[in-house]
Formats: sequence, structure tokens, C-alpha cells
Amino acid sequence: MGYEALTPGTMAARLGPLAAIHDHLGDPAQWQVREVGDGNLNLVFIIDGPLGSLIVKQALPYVRLVGESWPLPLKRAYFEYNALIRQDARDPGAVPRVFHFDEAQAIVVMEFLTPHVILRQSLMAGVTHGGLGRRLGEYCARTLFRGSDLSMKPLDRKADLALFAGNGEVCDITENLVFTDPYFDAEMNRFTPQLAPLVAELRADVALKVVAQQLKLAFTSRAETMLHGDLHTGSVMVSGDEAKVIDPEFATYGPIGFDVGMLLANFLMAYHAQPGHAETLGARAAYQEWILSVVSDIWTTFEAEFTQLWQTERSGILFPATLFEDQGHSSQPALRAVLAQIWHDTLGFCGVEMHRRTLGLAHIAEYDRIEDDARRADCEARGLRLGRDLMLGQGQIADIDAVLGLARHYNAKDKGL
Repeated sequence: MGYEALTPGTMAARLGPLAAIHDHLGDPAQWQVREVGDGNLNLVFIIDGPLGSLIVKQALPYVRLVGESWPLPLKRAYFEYNALIRQDARDPGAVPRVFHFDEAQAIVVMEFLTPHVILRQSLMAGVTHGGLGRRLGEYCARTLFRGSDLSMKPLDRKADLALFAGNGEVCDITENLVFTDPYFDAEMNRFTPQLAPLVAELRADVALKVVAQQLKLAFTSRAETMLHGDLHTGSVMVSGDEAKVIDPEFATYGPIGFDVGMLLANFLMAYHAQPGHAETLGARAAYQEWILSVVSDIWTTFEAEFTQLWQTERSGILFPATLFEDQGHSSQPALRAVLAQIWHDTLGFCGVEMHRRTLGLAHIAEYDRIEDDARRADCEARGLRLGRDLMLGQGQIADIDAVLGLARHYNAKDKGL
């Protein structure tokens, strides 16, 4: 049959005959189906059966946030499926288990994570999760290292590079909405009106726009590893001390620092948003410090795990042991150079993500759900100024403690604007 969007009423007939789904859920006649998608692109359903539950995700032939006026290929589900199975192999248990994939119908059926919630919800509610930064740092290091020429066999990596190069339409969204649109009056941009003077200041900053385009050049030309491509706190589900990464439909090849930078940016924006969710002035101060501890843990764990993988799994064509250890030479200088480049990239991508999530089309709930416009703008302005510092200071910001210091500096100011 041709492509047909799923509905709760058609779910049993469409998926019930599939053994992998039937065996996990039980009798389709007893299924309870609800549509829960609140993202920008796709349909998402939960099926509850007598034996268990599953998530069904189906791509739409357009951007759901905008509508049919912005068509988008269904093949992005193919790339999400291929990314999920690779991420699971590179960091077992880090992503939901896939039960079924239908390329023609753009459907991925996967493990229902319960009682997990989207991490953004926890960050708005002031909930802490033990070991969160460590787990996310491990995920980044393992998936990014093991998907690169540092680890993979050259022919396998080149085949994967060719495969994910087909995800071009989704990459086009990143290339424009992230790196270009925030810095001019693009049609789909939106921002809190009180930010207008600061927005004008940022758009007039030629040095800032040069850096944004240099970052875009890095994203489009440096195919270092398979990226998640849209790694933020809405792409992480948490329950207690467990965290799982979801939604890699933006998967592509790019710089290692891209995923890390985007993830850190979303925590830093959540940090600056906390006063907008506090019941009283200063009530979220301790929670803000917890968020910064997660930022620190992500980077320090990433660095430590990447180093461990360098020492134990560096079997690809880059920096081979034949040039170093086998000749009695240390590869530590090479490792330091690689990590320094990743850190430089991470800072830039972190800053540009903080800008586009405030000034572009797709915002973050932590800001948007602050009801008072003036209060929201104040929180957003602090993040925008931090983002500019990170982009322009790539070569001067020495370590993660310096980043945290800048975040605290803007948080302590009387006014963000």
C-alpha cells in the first residue's frame, strides 16, 4: 500500500499482524492507543496492550511545526532507524530498543520507556537525577569515538558516510535554522519582543556572524563521525538515575564537538531559565548549581572516556599505533591536540545553539513557558550574551570551569538586558 498516516483507530489493523509487535503487546483487540507527539516533525503514539507497551513513531511528509507548506521527505525515518541501531551497538542500552521498522510507511516501533519523562520536564520542575552528566558524557564519547576513523574500519566508515549523506533535506534545516537564520530577519524567526535591541546588536556584530559561518563550514565539511545531530534535553528521557537518548532523525556526519556543544547549550539555557520558574527570588539557586554540575560532569566524563577509548580502541586509520606506541612513542600529544580541537568546536557550537533556540524557529520550553514577557526576555538575554562569549572566545576559554564562571557571571547581573 502507499504511504498512509497512522491514526489511533487504524493502529491495530496496520500493526497487529506483525509478530514482533503482537508478541510484545498481546491481542490487538485490547490495544489502547494514544497520540502523544509534541515535537516539531512527527506523529508519535503509545500503544498499551495486555502484555506491554510500545512507542510508534511515524514521519510525516512535512514539518509538523509549520504544516504542509514545508514538505520533508519520509526517508528521515530510515536514517533514524539506522542511527538507533548504530548507537545501540556503540553504547549498548543508551537508546530505546527497536522492534520494527517499515521504510515505505516511515514507521519505527520501539521500546516504551516508562516511567521516564523528557528531561526538559525535569529541568523545569526542578528535579535532579543522579549520575546524569556522567551517563551523557559516556554516551557522547562512546558513540562519537566509535563512529569515527579513530575506531571504525575505513571501508565501513566510508559506507556509513555515504549512507547518511542521503539525509540532506534534514541537514538543510540544521544548516539554515542553526547557523544563518538567527543572524538576520529570516521569515520564520520569532523572539520575545523585549529582546529587540539585543537582537539588533547581535545581528550587527560582524565578527559574530563570521564565527557562525565558520561553524557552518565545519559542520558541512568536516565529516568526523556519525552525529546524533539534534542532541538536546528534549532528546533525553530520564527516570531516577537512568537516562536514554532518543530521536536521532537528524543523524549525519560532522564534527565531534557538534553533539557535545548542542547538549551543553541546552543545559546552560535551562540554567538561565530557572529564575523564570522559581516561586520566589533565589528559590532555584541550588538547583541552578546542580545544572552546572551536570554541565561539568558531561565534559569531564566525555574527556575521560574519550581518552580511555583512545588508549584501548584506537584501531582506525587515524593516529595509528604504528606511528606511536609501536615505535616506543607516546600518542598523548596527538590526543591532546584532538581534544583541544573538540573543545574549541564544542564552545562554538554551544554558543550558536543558544542563539538559534532563542531567536530562530524552534525554541526551548524552559524559556517559552515563562509567562511574563519581561521576565522571559531577561532570562533569554543572559543566555544570548553567554552564547556570544562562547562563540567569540573559542580560543581563549581554557576549560569547563571557565564556562561555568561565565554562566554564573551573567546569572548574577541585576539585569540580563
